[in-house]
Amino acid sequence: MKIGMILDSTYPDDARVTNECAELLKNKHEIHLFCLCFKKPFLKNEVINQINVHRYHCSKLTYKLSALANDIGLYGVILKNKIKDFVENSEVEVLHIHDIQIAKAAISVSKRFGIKYNIDLHENRPEIMKYYKHVNSFLGKIFISPLRWKKAEENFVKKANKIVVVTENAKEELLSRVKIDQEKIVVYPNTVRDDFYKNKKIDKVLEKQYSKNFVITYVGNTSERRGLLTVIESLKTLRNTIPNIKLLIIGKSSFDNMLKNEIKKHDIEELVDFIGWIKENEIPNYLSISKLGLSPLHRNIHHDTTYANKIFQYISFGCPIVSSDVIAQSELVKKYNIGIVFEDRNVMDLTKKIIQLYNEKDLYEKYRANCNESIKKLNNSVISNQLISIYE
Repeated sequence: MKIGMILDSTYPDDARVTNECAELLKNKHEIHLFCLCFKKPFLKNEVINQINVHRYHCSKLTYKLSALANDIGLYGVILKNKIKDFVENSEVEVLHIHDIQIAKAAISVSKRFGIKYNIDLHENRPEIMKYYKHVNSFLGKIFISPLRWKKAEENFVKKANKIVVVTENAKEELLSRVKIDQEKIVVYPNTVRDDFYKNKKIDKVLEKQYSKNFVITYVGNTSERRGLLTVIESLKTLRNTIPNIKLLIIGKSSFDNMLKNEIKKHDIEELVDFIGWIKENEIPNYLSISKLGLSPLHRNIHHDTTYANKIFQYISFGCPIVSSDVIAQSELVKKYNIGIVFEDRNVMDLTKKIIQLYNEKDLYEKYRANCNESIKKLNNSVISNQLISIYE
């Protein structure tokens, strides 16, 4: 089948899209990917790992309008003609729409050409946008309504052929507010491909640099709701028991200055290294030297119903997880016995749990072995069965 993936961002920057395409290609489907490009000149058409990539220029000003995609429809109007051109030229038989910013425009085109669409909900966008800085700005509060986005999402899924969500918890949450056949919803988590963790190569420079450290690693966006302030405050006490502890932060956000101020206030600069954003294929270099993988997310409806991508990256390198008690994620940690769970934003509980893993070597090694075993069941090739079934 000719599948038209619709993505309103650049490519190849989206791991979820890459992972989905990899499995669909194995099953002999032909993939055409609509994506955006914000700079000129650019390569309009390209084949990347057998994916036919079709790029369309979008100014940064236009892209900023995506924040209003389900409040004021200008973004969709602009994107609609681009998607129409894509469908005409690629002759795809079905659309696979990634997330809801671009959904309105893509669905309009699907109706015009009489083809079905499936919608892929990368996250609970209406819930998580409540925490976005631009949504909470003065103008954001006037023009952007999470409630309108929620109603738009519900309308999109009612008319979709199939809906893809990231966890069983997300499926349950969606069914609790939208009357649709549960058979329409398939679960596809943000896990990792085999090639992310197989044929591991040790970066000798990094290995030497951190050879004397007990490295705990955080990967991902560093905004306040991600919970790093809890980790930073915990370091004040942890350094008394684990003097060689080192926190690596791989990622960044506009909240970094606040994090750095807290680090300075507690006089723990030597305990934290900010690595910033790096390419996905560079993350294994750091996970290879890490003892623990951190996911200290704050509890909210979105975090309770999703898996942070990072947890599968940690597992694949045998890094036991230290997770807050967000529901979906903590259930996974407990089910596969791959780490330890602490109470969200409870500094004392987090500190106690990390010290426990540091002191109890047998427990640590048990979790580490379980990580290495569980990734055999949780990698992309294994968990993609429901996704593949959509197109059979």
